[in-house]
Amino acid sequence: MGEIVHRHDRPRFLSALFAPAERREALFALYAFNYEVAKTREVVTEPVLGQIRLQWWRETIAGIYAGRPARHEIVEALAEAVARCRLSAVHFETLLQAREEDLAAEPPPTLAALERYAEGTGGALTLLALEALDAAEAAEAGRHVGIGYALAGLLRAAPLHARIGRSVLPAEFGDDRRAVEAIVAAARRHFAAGRAAGAPRRALPALLPARIAESWLDRIVAAGGNPLAPSVARHDALAAARLALSAWRGRW
Repeated sequence: MGEIVHRHDRPRFLSALFAPAERREALFALYAFNYEVAKTREVVTEPVLGQIRLQWWRETIAGIYAGRPARHEIVEALAEAVARCRLSAVHFETLLQAREEDLAAEPPPTLAALERYAEGTGGALTLLALEALDAAEAAEAGRHVGIGYALAGLLRAAPLHARIGRSVLPAEFGDDRRAVEAIVAAARRHFAAGRAAGAPRRALPALLPARIAESWLDRIVAAGGNPLAPSVARHDALAAARLALSAWRGRW
């Protein structure tokens, strides 16, 4: 699972490396699952096919909890994580339900609607990661970090969205620049709220991605609020070092 996550979700891969060895594989399984679900819009040609794909995952997750996991690399790893860490089924359902919005033709009507989507996707995933780390008491911090990370990630994915004809900029602003500014500000608010909520040190591997997401926000602001600027997507060679320093300090 680590190879899949390293290839497709490097920030979370790097963050997971700071988890205890016995918890790391559970995080990799969760993040690999998230990648498979998140790419639905990219790999289907019609919304109905996306619905079928998401329904397969619903039934597959139900099979895991019923003790009948499907023969599938990610599913088998996920089943082991569910059993070992007692992961909550409700978070998987929340995530899958939120992912249905990826198939919508229209952008979200308001920033509040986009934040609800971010809570259902990034928020639910972070809550699962906290359970995998035996740090479920950090749920409030995790919820905010998950929302902030998802909002920042949506902006960073703007080039991909442009290629597939998707817009995540809330229609209420009527102007792309104002919408980007509002999303950046919202993401920063959620990160601040997460830090104010506090979390035990063992929760750090689930919360560290906030450090990388904040660097994305900084780049977008430096590019004049243009998430399509090449500087936003460039590789961050110092990401691992910054995460290591944050983990050593016990901060995120």
